[in-house]
Amino acid sequence: MRFPGRITAGTLTVAVQYVIVSLIAYLGAYSFTNLVHGSYASIGGLWAMISGMVVLQATMDATESTAGRRVFGSLVGAVLSAAYLLVFPFSPVGMALSIGITVLICQAFQVPDHARLAAITVGAIMIFSDLNPEIGPVVNAALRFGEVFIGSTVAVLVVRFWPFSPKDETRAE
Repeated sequence: MRFPGRITAGTLTVAVQYVIVSLIAYLGAYSFTNLVHGSYASIGGLWAMISGMVVLQATMDATESTAGRRVFGSLVGAVLSAAYLLVFPFSPVGMALSIGITVLICQAFQVPDHARLAAITVGAIMIFSDLNPEIGPVVNAALRFGEVFIGSTVAVLVVRFWPFSPKDETRAE
C-alpha cells in the first residue's frame, strides 16, 4: 500500500497544533468543571477539546473569527437553554423548540455557520440538566459556556504562538 501524501513541516505543525489544543483544552476545562461538578469533569474536558478543534483554522484571522462565532453561538445557546429550564422542566419538545429558536437567533446575528454548534450546546445543557437536576440550569449553562470559552481561547493562543505556514501546502480540516 502506497501512502498518498507526504509529511512536511507544515503538516507536522498542523498535527502538533491539534495535539497541543486537545491536551491543554481538555486539562483546562477538566480542572474548571471539576471545581463545581467533579463527576462531569471529563465531559467538560471533552466539550472544550471539541470547541478547540472546531475553532482551529489555518490562519490567525480565520481562527479568531471562528472563535468569536463559536463563543457567541454558545452564549446564545447557554442563555436560551438556562432561561427555558428556569421556567419549564426538560422535555424533548421544549428542547427541540429551544434549538430552533437558537438557530433563528444565530441566523439573525449572521453566524449561521455556528448555529449547529449553538444548537448542540442547547441540547447538551438541557440533557445534562435533566440528568443532574442538583446542579441547576444556570450553573450547567455557565459550565458549558466556560468550557467552550476555554477550548476556543486555547486554539487562538496556539495559532498565535505557533502559526501554520502553508507554503503551498493545504491544511487538513
